[in-house]
Amino acid sequence: MKQSMMFIPTLREVPADADVKSHQLLLRAGFIRQNSAGVYSFLPLGNKVLQKVEQIVREEMELAGAVELFMPTLQLAELWQESGRWYSYGPEMMRMKDRHNREFALGPTHEEMITSLVRDEVNSYKKLPLTLFQIQTKFRDEKRPRFGLLRGREFIMKDAYSFHATAESLDNVYQKMFNAYSNVFTRIGLNFRAVIADSGAMGGKDTHEFMVLSEIGEDTIAYSDSSNFAANIEMAPVNITYEKNSEQQDKLMRVETPNQKSIQEVSSYLKLAPEQCIKSILFKVDDQYKLVLVRGDHEVNDVKIKNLFAASVVELATSEEAKEILGPIGSIGPVNVPPSVQVVADYGVQFCTNGVCGANEEGFHYTGFNPDRDLPLAQYEDIRFIQEGDPSPDGEGTIVFAKGIEVGHVFKLGTRYSESMNATILDENGKAKPMIMGCYGIGVSRTVAAIAEQFNDEFGLVWPEAVAPFDLHVIVVNPKQDDQRSLAEELYENLKKKYEVLYDDRQERPGVKFADADLIGLPIRITIGKRASEGIVELKFRSSGESMEINTENLYETISKYIVK
Repeated sequence: MKQSMMFIPTLREVPADADVKSHQLLLRAGFIRQNSAGVYSFLPLGNKVLQKVEQIVREEMELAGAVELFMPTLQLAELWQESGRWYSYGPEMMRMKDRHNREFALGPTHEEMITSLVRDEVNSYKKLPLTLFQIQTKFRDEKRPRFGLLRGREFIMKDAYSFHATAESLDNVYQKMFNAYSNVFTRIGLNFRAVIADSGAMGGKDTHEFMVLSEIGEDTIAYSDSSNFAANIEMAPVNITYEKNSEQQDKLMRVETPNQKSIQEVSSYLKLAPEQCIKSILFKVDDQYKLVLVRGDHEVNDVKIKNLFAASVVELATSEEAKEILGPIGSIGPVNVPPSVQVVADYGVQFCTNGVCGANEEGFHYTGFNPDRDLPLAQYEDIRFIQEGDPSPDGEGTIVFAKGIEVGHVFKLGTRYSESMNATILDENGKAKPMIMGCYGIGVSRTVAAIAEQFNDEFGLVWPEAVAPFDLHVIVVNPKQDDQRSLAEELYENLKKKYEVLYDDRQERPGVKFADADLIGLPIRITIGKRASEGIVELKFRSSGESMEINTENLYETISKYIVK
């Protein structure tokens, strides 16, 4: 394609509202343009990258046995009411009414739609397993859209859904999809990790996120420095054998701690290490109060609390609720807790000796707190966040943290949707049973941003060959020079028979052309300049910066070593 015919509006200045590298460069290089907060147009170059990513996804989905379809974006409220998510999904769902006052949603996801479709057409175990996928625009009314394509209100997603008669069948397809996702991100060239994750509002169990490692990632990954273990920090189990201090137990004593409320303040005031203090937090778990205890140097993991009690809602008790039930926040503790409040403590608390805890009275704490004596009815569980330096849960190595951008997620949904929406089949005994489901999503447009976030330098984007909008960038330094123009036209016509070629034929200064080329970031640049009459051109590799002068007779053979078609 001749660049004079393309729509590539590059920018020299960094847009003021673009605060991450991928957003800045995709705007500057003319790949995207913002239409409104969280809503973007993909310009020709951006659309070509998007199509390359989509094609890789399609190929791997089909190899895994999935079949493509296309469902409506506009979804009836009745379907979401069947599943129970119409009111629980939250304000991110974009809702509307038609002229007949019927309620609809712009689909943020398609579990309800696909379940209704399959339940109406499939009624026997003989037609399963079945895996269907689509690549389509989704809508979520993000409160604070940011980071360009990484968190938008309108985005492109690949979502796949599998239906099964047995759990073993789901396990088999889940593994195929897991492998397909690994293949997708490996083919693209991303540095990623597959991590154990929480299913959140999707429901179900057994789920993995695919995270692209990036400093701007919104999720924290806990991974082993010596094995393949990796998990979202919310889901990483803590596997530590605590040792109990052998010192003699002190008497439980109520002591004054005026104006000392935080762990740091109390530990400093009493001249104790934070791990000797007990952090007590009152939670409201599905309208029941739970007093949660962790060591002062640990943090409560509310996702673990939610999963422990299979709860729908977990939230902190308000200061008013806490004061009425126990005492003022900052002085809450587990001694003499009302029977209506269940006490749940982390395993680390169980081995505390002569600790400190709140006395449920303003300005007072207890010293000499020993859980085996003073907290006989507590339930002990793994309810804290894992920390860097903790042993890896798989027993190999030590935990290290990294930030990650979620680009894919695979779920075992089980019967979460089939039961509520009456999607049943007849098994081999003629008995009706709910279908077992899996769900598998890739953020396609988000993946484009993740690639740009990982592949760039001080001059612009550096696209991996697999998803680059063009393979080659042919630049004629001075189109007014007949020998340069003639050679450039000849190379362009020949090269485009095998490769995707962007030919910069514009009447622009060489500096502008080279700056745009670096900004756009195609894998190989071929420059036709002052040695055109000798048949000599410059070949430059964008990723390494390596360049060489080469005779056009050897050009094709050299390129074929780097770009396989």
